[in-house]
Amino acid sequence: MRIGIDLSFSTPEQFRADAAIAKDVDSLWTYQATGGWDALLALTTLGGTQELGTAVVPTYPRHPAVLAGEALTLQALTGGRFTLGIGPSHESLMTGQYGIPYTAPARHTREYLEVLRPLLRGEHVKHAGEFFTVDTALTIPADPPPVLIAALGPRMLEVARDLADGTIATWIRPDTVSDYLVPRLGDGARVAAGVMVAVTNDPDGAREQFARQFEFVNSFPAYRAVLERDGSSGPADTLVAGPEEVVHREIRRFADAGTTDLLVAPYGDLRRMVDVVTAGARMLEP
Repeated sequence: MRIGIDLSFSTPEQFRADAAIAKDVDSLWTYQATGGWDALLALTTLGGTQELGTAVVPTYPRHPAVLAGEALTLQALTGGRFTLGIGPSHESLMTGQYGIPYTAPARHTREYLEVLRPLLRGEHVKHAGEFFTVDTALTIPADPPPVLIAALGPRMLEVARDLADGTIATWIRPDTVSDYLVPRLGDGARVAAGVMVAVTNDPDGAREQFARQFEFVNSFPAYRAVLERDGSSGPADTLVAGPEEVVHREIRRFADAGTTDLLVAPYGDLRRMVDVVTAGARMLEP
């Protein structure tokens, strides 16, 4: 199981400093927030040899031909280290903030990938569908990056199985990976599990604070559905919180469940969390 760190972007200086702290993990990821820094451009500032990924970029505001060009450009600039993570986001954000109709997200994502993937491979795409009419090709000399999609519901997981390299899933626990995600994706799919980790001797206090801070997660139907499917009462149940041995145990559980990439975000001190998580990952090595 590969270990990735989910970097937030407050300032360019802090972004690069946090990436330097996480220099020994397998991959670095960041996400596209509405009204926030551009995730793809942010990744161009990172050197090194690690895999770089987006977790995730919303599809509705970006035409697939535009995103394909951006992804291939980033792939070329980083020497083939880029993984593109995309997802439909949420109606309250896409319609509420951007005024974009949030129509049939699973069908939209499927058609988006039907245009995006061949463009990434350098093919000429001539497509007339429900959402897109395209007649174009790209001439960027770069290998196509892997594509993961944010998939939590059954229909989105079918799209991931059929047209993507795997899924990026958040607000989940190990049982969700083994009992729900892996069986629906099939052999060879990447399962990137996004988790937040607090290295602490007061896990109850951390969860209480976390529950207040991330109460808004319950307002998103896709997140609410996966929490209920997993038997979680709220996002705080997915927080990995405790001393080192507890964090190491949970890393092992995710690995045993079939997680291929653990994308870890710190809830607390980043340096301490990176040290503990990388030590836990080393324990997985034969």
